[in-house]
Amino acid sequence: MTESYIELRRRNSFGDIINIYFQFLKTQFKTFVNLYLKYNAISMVITLIASYLLVTGFMGMASRDFRFGMGGPINNEVYLYSGAAILILVIMATYFLNFSFASSYLVTYVENNGEVNGGKVWQKIKQNFLSLITFILLGFLMYVGFLIASIIVSLIPFIGVFLQYGLSFTLSAFFGLSFISIFIGNKAVSDAFSEGWNFTFDNFWKVVLFGLIIGILNLMIVTLILSVPGFIISIYIYFSIDSNVEILTSVFANVLFTLGFAIFILAFIFSQALSQLAYGILYYNLFEEKYNIFLREQIEKIGAH
Repeated sequence: MTESYIELRRRNSFGDIINIYFQFLKTQFKTFVNLYLKYNAISMVITLIASYLLVTGFMGMASRDFRFGMGGPINNEVYLYSGAAILILVIMATYFLNFSFASSYLVTYVENNGEVNGGKVWQKIKQNFLSLITFILLGFLMYVGFLIASIIVSLIPFIGVFLQYGLSFTLSAFFGLSFISIFIGNKAVSDAFSEGWNFTFDNFWKVVLFGLIIGILNLMIVTLILSVPGFIISIYIYFSIDSNVEILTSVFANVLFTLGFAIFILAFIFSQALSQLAYGILYYNLFEEKYNIFLREQIEKIGAH
């Protein structure tokens, strides 16, 4: 057991769960990010390529000035649409990888008392790969249903907005709790969905409020990450306008906006991995509240001595 190990299998108050999440990030952030970058190296490169295609195509179409090495307006549209298609695919694949990675990381952390290495994390993902694929496919169908329901409730005056947010947080919690349930005990997808459903609706207000607070806190982290490229881009745009530089035809602007857009996408994806960590921590708390397994084990150990 490492000295910085934080026991997650305890019954804690709502405020303590939030506090434990940030304590976990404080002690595990460096290790987590190092493994995260290792697992996401390829997707980060592809995201950068897709961002370049999107930004180049958009700027070319906006300016109708083809100095980016393209021959005509069709090429701009090809760059734009191909970049969008690649970006959608890589985001979907990266979501799957990062939800799996965050869940596997947390379970490995608990099972090994804080000792985490990439091999064990990847091994758990491979062991549950078919279940994870099935989960994603079923989850996609559920998300389509959520979009339809969201459109319907949006038609309700005033209260519709709150219902939309409530549906969004409920679905996120249900997916997050169900997803990590697959890794704990190698559960079948149906069992994981059932457990996630029970945990979500048996503790509805606690789960929804937790999702709201974690969402706000993770948004602050993402905003902090984006503040540097955002500041640089703002300064560049200000001085470009002041100096009458044509931004839409500038190669430097194209590169700068590409990097900025790629960082925005990658930061947003990273926030989803952080959210899954948070729901994993919540899962352990809800599981212990319901079953008291860890507490009973500790009492039995004391009795044995």
